[in-house]
Amino acid sequence: MRPVAVLRFSRSEGPGRLGDWLTGHGVAWRLVTLDQGEPVPSRAGDLAGIGMMGGPMSANDPTPWQGPLAALLREAVGARVPVIGHCLGGQILARALGGVVGRARPTEIGWIDVEATDAAAAREWFGGRDRFTVFQWHYERYSLPPGAKRVLTNRWNDEQGYVLDDIHVGFQCHVEMTRELVTAWCDMAPDELPARSTEPRQSREDIVRDLDGRVAALNALADGVYERWARGLAR
Repeated sequence: MRPVAVLRFSRSEGPGRLGDWLTGHGVAWRLVTLDQGEPVPSRAGDLAGIGMMGGPMSANDPTPWQGPLAALLREAVGARVPVIGHCLGGQILARALGGVVGRARPTEIGWIDVEATDAAAAREWFGGRDRFTVFQWHYERYSLPPGAKRVLTNRWNDEQGYVLDDIHVGFQCHVEMTRELVTAWCDMAPDELPARSTEPRQSREDIVRDLDGRVAALNALADGVYERWARGLAR
């Protein structure tokens, strides 16, 4: 069985719930540590799917993997090898396919609500949920690449999630979070958190409030997203 390649751009932003879901459902996968200099996979046809995680850099940065990864993603889309991108990963996919990545206005950090764009999107990807809470930590946003359909939005940044060809999905938000990821990010970047929460940016105190309950709800949502995405995996 061909594996799913899960691409890591930063040690701090690992597979999270995606890795847990793949392992729990017996889906072969391997971690590709681009942050440690591991090369981008050379052929999309060798993979069942491609998962991309988050990272602190910009999708526009001239990283060593930028060009090879864009080429791999275009090949994957052409060959219908399913791709899923979380935050930076969603931005990278959008950019590779002709979208534009630029500064977000405003920044979103913390537990913030998003809405499905229509009943069909809610039913197909989000278990019938039309509004729910996700985790956000981003300074940039993407525009929709040609042919993609917006499936998630909110009042702060219109583009929160998109689907292409009914098999590829990119998120601005983070659906992959675990308790460990949330607390690690707060510990690593305390200066990015406000002392008092505003609507789009939360303090550490508010981020960790009822953390187990929030993570459990997000994991349930993510499991449904991953199940829907995995239907298209090239086996």
